[in-house]
Amino acid sequence: MRPPVSAEGNIVGNVYDKYGTSNPIARALMRGFLGAVSELYRSSAPRSVLEVGCGEGRLAHHLWQQGPRPDRFAICDLEIDRVIADLNPAIETRRASIYELPFADDSFELVVCCEVLEHLDDPRAGLAELARVAQRRVLISTPWDPVWRTLNMLRGRYLTRLGNTPGHVQHFTRGGLERLARTRLRLLERRTPLPWTVLLGEPLAR
Repeated sequence: MRPPVSAEGNIVGNVYDKYGTSNPIARALMRGFLGAVSELYRSSAPRSVLEVGCGEGRLAHHLWQQGPRPDRFAICDLEIDRVIADLNPAIETRRASIYELPFADDSFELVVCCEVLEHLDDPRAGLAELARVAQRRVLISTPWDPVWRTLNMLRGRYLTRLGNTPGHVQHFTRGGLERLARTRLRLLERRTPLPWTVLLGEPLAR
């Protein structure tokens, strides 16, 4: 399967449909991931939400269904025409790069960015933009290397790439993601659903 790419040549969306997989092990892992993200989302109780790097919009759809529903929920990505058809029309969609988000400082109480930073040549710059537009909280996640790559190889995927998913140019350990996060955030919560790291923080004073 060829990974979906934007007009600029960047991978967008899911190479592997982890949300729709029928593999029972993968489904169990996804339940853990979605449970962790949903817990931190609910604890933030945001009135306005931005998801950056939304892909097909499946995580936004899940969070909208889980609630609580904010007054404003926006999503953005390099390409937006892959968004699922059943995404609630109340969710705003924008075409945007994480490096240049078209929103003012402190625009959203919660900014969500899951499974994106590992795709970036400059994750520090991407994180800086997330923190800039966040008023109260930033929720980020990345795969946990090298466990992610090991699990890929155990299921026979990307063997010639030593288990590295196409488009992953950064490889975060748990500590590595926390060190990156602390450059822009004060960490509040940490969840470790196998094989991900999920962090919730508040932007440092500018």
